[in-house]
Amino acid sequence: MWSGFPLFPEQASTLASEVDHLYFFLVALTAFFSILIATLIVVFAIRYHRRNPAAVGAPITGSLPLELMWSIIPFGISMVIFTWGATVYFNMARPPDETLEIYSVGKRWMWKFQHIDGQREINELHVPVGRPVKLIMTSEDVIHDVFVPAFRVKADVIPGRYTNLWFQPTKPGRYHLFCAEYCGTRHSGMTGEVIVMEPSEFQTWLSGGAPEGSLASAGAKLFQDLACNTCHRPDAQGRGPVLEGLFGKTVQLQSGETMTVDEAYVRESILNPAAKVAAGFQPIMPTFQGLVTEEQLLELVEYVKSLQALPQVQTR
Repeated sequence: MWSGFPLFPEQASTLASEVDHLYFFLVALTAFFSILIATLIVVFAIRYHRRNPAAVGAPITGSLPLELMWSIIPFGISMVIFTWGATVYFNMARPPDETLEIYSVGKRWMWKFQHIDGQREINELHVPVGRPVKLIMTSEDVIHDVFVPAFRVKADVIPGRYTNLWFQPTKPGRYHLFCAEYCGTRHSGMTGEVIVMEPSEFQTWLSGGAPEGSLASAGAKLFQDLACNTCHRPDAQGRGPVLEGLFGKTVQLQSGETMTVDEAYVRESILNPAAKVAAGFQPIMPTFQGLVTEEQLLELVEYVKSLQALPQVQTR
């Protein structure tokens, strides 16, 4: 649909048609009322034109049906737009349970992608067709924004936190990737490509792997190099919480609050460990701010996530 018109990129994801249907509905609605109002202005100007300079208009007493009509109809249209828009938004904001997770780091002026298996890419992202893909994104410097027009998805990439974006490609091909947030003098050159491949071709490409192994294995090595294993011991005898089976769980903090252990919580615990200390432990962990890069943080996060398949040891 509209694939030959340059203002409308082809639909290449499951979300694209949903966004387009809402967009064209809004365009049609706007066009309809614009034409209706313009037509009525012309008709009324001709019909009620004062032909006699001495003529006096008839008094207007109001009309309850008319007032109800122009109140109820706009309200109904607004509710249709709200409901439809909210449905599309929630579909875009809630990825499926089973997704292919890929980490992304924005940096002036490039996109860096890391696959769970260890494959790294710059300004190119290889994904399989027909499978939901979730990007877990952060920035090394300023705010960036991932935008893939053919997928109709975009999301801010913010320094100091993780944001998510998901899509499910529907056809193989090469699709433009842009930064949609002005990030400096070379913002317009911060582009890339999403390369959608058949599943078998993607597995062949992915089987090349990376010399250093998977992201989790790299994180495990870094975990030992930083001596994190001396405090986070699986036998619950360390000075820090047991990490096995912890990711995705809800933990209680010293303040009495509860937190879900997700990527953001793990990241903050590494860079600012005193911010949210788990109940039963002391704030003795040193900060690793400035000692690890964003890529190394992703490796550590993925290593902690890889431990969730193991049974969690009770620490209290």
